Amino acid sequence: MCPQTHVTWSQSGSTASIKGCLWSPFISHYSPHFMIILVKKEMGRALCFSFVFLCFLIPFTIADWNILNQKKRNGLKISLKNYCESWRMNVELHNIRDFEVVPEECTEYIGKYARSTQYSVDSERTTDECLVYLSTSCNLKKDGKDAWIFDIDDTLLSTIPFYKNNLYGGKKLNVTALEEWMSKGKAHALDYSLRLFNDLKSRGIQIILVSARREYLRSATIDNLVNVGYHGWTSLVLRDAADELVSVEKYKSGVRKQLTSNGYRIWGILGDQYSSIKGASSCTRTFKLPNPMYYVA
Repeated sequence: MCPQTHVTWSQSGSTASIKGCLWSPFISHYSPHFMIILVKKEMGRALCFSFVFLCFLIPFTIADWNILNQKKRNGLKISLKNYCESWRMNVELHNIRDFEVVPEECTEYIGKYARSTQYSVDSERTTDECLVYLSTSCNLKKDGKDAWIFDIDDTLLSTIPFYKNNLYGGKKLNVTALEEWMSKGKAHALDYSLRLFNDLKSRGIQIILVSARREYLRSATIDNLVNVGYHGWTSLVLRDAADELVSVEKYKSGVRKQLTSNGYRIWGILGDQYSSIKGASSCTRTFKLPNPMYYVA
């Protein structure tokens, strides 16, 4: 049995009413206005159904883009772990650049890596290679002009506790929140970097810290560094208002240019971002620590 309806229209000052089955053949004998109403009603139902269907389908399509469609490529079966490890590796190789967030499907994997023994081993291997290089390839003059540059965040001090609460890079960076966290001076030292720092000091190398942190964080940064064991550096360079108008890479390369103009021989740089080690006025060698949580240009 078909549904009943009641339709009223007005034509030439008169009114009429129809009660009956919407799909009854006799409908066509009535007013064109009635037919328009009927068509609009059915079109509305169809559009509503299409919209609901798309809303249901789109999330699955988005979720499918990076994982399910990647499951098999060139005959190789690819797991989520394979995909996320490949993403992380290509960040370190500088093939993936300017990303704002870690892919949603990889935040758990990146978090596990950042907390893992593998992360520590990868980082310690980097600092070990710094020492090999110093011992075999550097003819230190020991005249007070041999220098080494360190970045600070995720090079000397760890920001992993902050990023842990931000899905290990899965959330877009809130700079205000990060600087508030930095101002508390609670970052812990990266042990392998601290050992390298002390080894360089013992060789008479001038240690220069060049950070993208803003100048107003100087006091909190110094306190944090000293409290976790870093002391005896030659200079700490932070960004002032003018430096904030240029990229981090340009700012840091400008600092190196000034240092070399002052007679320093920069034997090496250690940082976790390519913006810390790239650009003009570089040095003899650069070393990069792993960091797949964020990208600084």
